[in-house]
Amino acid sequence: MTETGHLGELQLQLRASPHLKAPDSTPRIMWSVVGSLVPVVAAATYYFGPSAPLVVAAATLGALLTERAFGQGGSLGDGSAAITGILLGLTLPPGLPLWMAFLGGAFGIGFGKLVFGGLGQNVFNPALLGRAFLQAAFPVALTTWPATEGGWWQLRGDNLALPFMSPAPVDAVSSATPLGLMKFESTPTDTWPLMLGDTSGSLGETAGLLILVCGGYLALKNYLNWRIPASIFGTVAVLSGLLFLLDSARFPDPLFALFSGGLVLGAVYMATDMVTSPVTHAGAWLFGVGIGALVVAIRTWGGLPEGVMYAILLMNALVPFIDRATQPRVFGTSGPGTGAEAAS
Repeated sequence: MTETGHLGELQLQLRASPHLKAPDSTPRIMWSVVGSLVPVVAAATYYFGPSAPLVVAAATLGALLTERAFGQGGSLGDGSAAITGILLGLTLPPGLPLWMAFLGGAFGIGFGKLVFGGLGQNVFNPALLGRAFLQAAFPVALTTWPATEGGWWQLRGDNLALPFMSPAPVDAVSSATPLGLMKFESTPTDTWPLMLGDTSGSLGETAGLLILVCGGYLALKNYLNWRIPASIFGTVAVLSGLLFLLDSARFPDPLFALFSGGLVLGAVYMATDMVTSPVTHAGAWLFGVGIGALVVAIRTWGGLPEGVMYAILLMNALVPFIDRATQPRVFGTSGPGTGAEAAS
């Protein structure tokens, strides 16, 4: 509303709050995250050849097309679908058929985001939900790990297999992941290859140090809550260290536990999802401790060598309860509550 004074020059403009506008917006944050993932995809391409960008592109295409077909108008511009596709692709083995990666991206957006109402409404991390769907639907393909040996231009598996058809044999060498070797054969892997990513596994199990650098950039920009990865890493280090002290022949040392599997990628990029993580600082610490404890428990006593995906999804389900339990006390009351409760 505008009022004009007697002189016809002075105007009073009345506008709704907030009157201060932050320079960051949702699209800017999302596309900054996408940009920080480019070096991670480049590292995966360096180790696994053209299979890496093909799998990531297929998962991203599935996410983008589903968002375009069923999402709200203009929702592609916020970058959330692109993040889902890229992160999903990084959780997949490089030899996965491209149609499976595409299907996972479509499922992650459709059932992990849009079914809940779109951006900001989802309960579970969409990329991990897409990965969980693929794990349940195609367990053999999701647990086949091509080795990094061979010509760089060689496809690492059955990328070009037709949907629901028996894939043609591909001249690729399969190998166990460091977590699989440790869990089932008690064979450790040197720490340095784990940190650099020169090991068999999913695309995002590459270059743990690089992921930490990219995550550090996002933390400095305040695009992620550093308390979540810090509490995850701290919990995994302490619990795995205690197990290592009990039986060093059976249990890995803390550095192995931190840099093996998808822990670094999950802790930095997936557990910190603003929508599916707690909003309070105390809740962030509790959330991270829970994820770290579940990761160690699943890796140690579960049937699968890895547990990051299930740990984050399980804690996602508890986020509303964590937020409720850790919300700050309203001024003038004796416990957590709302202004209405305080007035009553």
